[in-house]
Amino acid sequence: MLQKPNRQTLVEQVALQMESLIESGNWGVGMRIPAEPELMKELNISRNTLREAIRALIHSGLLKTKQGDGTYVCSSSALGAAMKRRILRSDTLQTLEVRHALEREGAHLAAQRRTSGEVRELLVQLERCEEAAKSSDIDRFVTEDIHLHQIIIKASHNEILIEIYSHIAEALQDSITSLTRYEAGANFLEIHRQLVEAIVDQDADRAVEAVHCYIQESKEVIIKEQEEQP
Repeated sequence: MLQKPNRQTLVEQVALQMESLIESGNWGVGMRIPAEPELMKELNISRNTLREAIRALIHSGLLKTKQGDGTYVCSSSALGAAMKRRILRSDTLQTLEVRHALEREGAHLAAQRRTSGEVRELLVQLERCEEAAKSSDIDRFVTEDIHLHQIIIKASHNEILIEIYSHIAEALQDSITSLTRYEAGANFLEIHRQLVEAIVDQDADRAVEAVHCYIQESKEVIIKEQEEQP
């Protein structure tokens, strides 16, 4: 015989529904979620139940509240939020080592599996990166650079790798800012062009070598900066 769910179970059910809306993209990152009265009416729940569910999602890193403005989506998944917290506790060298592992395998697979449509997408995105660098728009360059790597990972056609990297990329938005002045330089961009060209040519070894080059150069910059610090 079915039993009436207790209050805690109802809170969990509401939180899961809201989490599903976030993960499906119906509530995108940066979006303000509907106001309390609207959610209470739609879900047929009390204000206290709704607020407990929202608090649970804030604690998991999916939502954040802006005083006097509302509640906003700040991560596309609980895993993404957890990865962001973990990356923020790590130093930049460790983050680069993780990027190296994922981007190296992504480039290797992309060179073998990319489609003609993905080739066009990669070439257009590379131009966007170069345009952002020329304009000295650091925020735009970070966004375009991350998007370029996401396209490469997508071209790997490995669903698990794509999902893991999407969560990593979300967290990288803040962590790679310290490298942007260097990464927007001509040499770094040339290595990225070599990477894209290797994938276009379906040369997996050359693609892997390009990833190794830009990660290694980034590491050297970080180490040098650390040595110069008092």
